[in-house]
Amino acid sequence: MKIAVELHEKKKAMVAAMQNDRLPYWRLWRELADYYLPSRYTYLMSDKERAVRNARNPHILDGTGTRAARVLAAGMMNGITSPSRPWFRLRLPNFDDASNKEARMWLDEVARRMLLVMAESNFYNGLAVMYLDLVIFGTSAMLIYEDYESVIRCYNPNLGEFYICNSERLAVNTFARSFRMSAAQMEARWGKEALSQQVQSALQQGGAQRQAEFEICHLIEPNDTGDKLVPKRFKYRELYWEAVAPAGQVLSAAGYNELPGIFPRYELSGNDAYGTCPAMDALGDVIQLQHETKRKAQGLDKMVSPPIIADIQLQHRPSALLPNGITYLSGVNNVGVKPAYTVNIPIDALTMDIRDLSSRIRETFHNDLFLMISQLDTVRTAAEIYERKEEKLVMLGSVLERFENEALDPAVNRIFSIMDRAGLLPPVPNGLEGADIEIQYESILSTAQRAVTTAPTERWLQLVAQLSPVYPKAVNIPNFDELLRGYGADIGVPARYIRTQEEVAQLNAKADQLAQAREAAATGGAFVDSAQTLSQTDVGGGANALQQLLGA
Repeated sequence: MKIAVELHEKKKAMVAAMQNDRLPYWRLWRELADYYLPSRYTYLMSDKERAVRNARNPHILDGTGTRAARVLAAGMMNGITSPSRPWFRLRLPNFDDASNKEARMWLDEVARRMLLVMAESNFYNGLAVMYLDLVIFGTSAMLIYEDYESVIRCYNPNLGEFYICNSERLAVNTFARSFRMSAAQMEARWGKEALSQQVQSALQQGGAQRQAEFEICHLIEPNDTGDKLVPKRFKYRELYWEAVAPAGQVLSAAGYNELPGIFPRYELSGNDAYGTCPAMDALGDVIQLQHETKRKAQGLDKMVSPPIIADIQLQHRPSALLPNGITYLSGVNNVGVKPAYTVNIPIDALTMDIRDLSSRIRETFHNDLFLMISQLDTVRTAAEIYERKEEKLVMLGSVLERFENEALDPAVNRIFSIMDRAGLLPPVPNGLEGADIEIQYESILSTAQRAVTTAPTERWLQLVAQLSPVYPKAVNIPNFDELLRGYGADIGVPARYIRTQEEVAQLNAKADQLAQAREAAATGGAFVDSAQTLSQTDVGGGANALQQLLGA
C-alpha cells in the first residue's frame, strides 16, 4: 500500500520521539526485569544480549519479590475481573431500570452475552499477563481485535517493544511498537504482494528462510488529521510498515470506531505517560534481600567447609581461599593443617533481617490484604477480620478507580461495540434506541470498596435507635425507604432482589387498608358491646331516666 512519503516520514519521526521519551523508563524496567522476571522480557535486552544470554537467572537467589508480585496480580485478577463470577452489570444513567422490567431484562442479557464472549476467548488470559505487567512495571497494554472464530482476540505486547503518549486529558490515545514477525507470518497476515522485496526473497527461498524474522513498526493514533488516509468517520486509525521498506510503502492502514486496546497505569505522576508501581517501591528491599541471602550462604559455606592452610611439604597444589580450598605455605615449621581464618557470622541476626525484608516486600505488594486470614498468628473474630480488610482496601482505592477508568471501561465498550456490529446482541426494546448505557462494576474489590461507605450509615442508624426511647421524633428524620435502597446498592445487592417504588407503594396501601379494616372491626365490636350493656341497664322512667342516660 502506498501513502505520501512526507506523511510516512512524519510518522517515523513521531515513533522515534516516543522512543526517546520512554528511554528513562526502559533503563528502570531493565533492572525490574532482572530482579523480578529476568527471562521473560527479551525486548528489555540489547540484540547482543538476546543472542548470548541464556535463560539462567543470575540475579534472584530469594524469590520473595517475584512471589509477592504474583500474589498481588492474582489477587487483583480474582478481585476485579474474576472469570468465575459476573464482575459488571449494565444500567441506564439517570433512570431507575429496576422499575422497567423489559429494560432490566435486556441489560442483563447483554451483560450475560458479553461475559460469555470474554470467557470463550483469550480475554482472561490476556488480563492475567496485563495484571502482572502492571504490578511489576507500572504500565501494561492489551490490544483487542475482532476475530472470526471467537468474536474477539487479545494480544499482549511485551514491555519494551511499545511506546505510548497521553492526550490532553492525560489518557493514552497513541500507541506505537516495534516488534518482529517471521516471513511466513507476514505472508499469512498481509499477503506476499504487500511485502518488501527482501521479505519476498526470503519466502521464495523457502525452508528456514520462511522463519527469518523482520522488524515491523505499528502505530495507533487518533484519526483527526486531514490527510484522508482512512475515512473521517473513524475515530482512530492504525498503520503497519516494515522497518526496511522504503518511505511511502506501508503494509496496511485501517480505521476503528474506538481505541482498539487498553493501556492501564498503576499510578501516575504529573504528565508522565508511564506509571509507577509497588515493584519500584520494593526494588531496594529486593536487591538488599538478594545481597544478604548471598552473603548468608557464603558465610554458612565457609563455616561448614572453611579454607585451610597446610605445610608445603604435605602436597604441592594451587592455593585457594574458597570453601574446601587448601593453601600450601613454605618456610613455616609445624604448620600441619588448620583454617586460614575463622568465619563466625551472626546467623540469627542475619536471618531476622532477611525475614524483616521479606515482610516489608510482601507488605509493599499488599499481600496482607489477599492473604490476610492465612497470615494471622492467632484466631480472630469475623468482625475483626472484616474491619482489617476494609482498612487495607483503602490502600487500593485509587488504583482500582484508575484501573476501571483506563482498562475496564474501554474494554467493555470495545467488546460491546464489536458484538453490536456483529449482530450478537439482543434487539433493543422500544424507547431505548440510542440510549446511553452505564457500567456498574460488581467485582469483589469494587463491592468491598462501596461497602466501606456504609459505615457512616450504620453509625447514624445506631444513634437514631439509641435516641428514639428518649426522643421518639428521631425516627421521623431518616428516609428509611431511600436509605435501605442506597445501602443495598452499596453492598452489592442485585436490583432484582429489591422491589420497585411502585411495588412498595402498592404493598403499603394494602397494609394500610388491612389495618384500617381491623381498626374498624375493633371499633364496631366495642360499640355493639356498649349498646348491649346500655339496653340491659334499669334506669327507671321520666326525668331520672333521661338524666341517667345523658350521664352515661
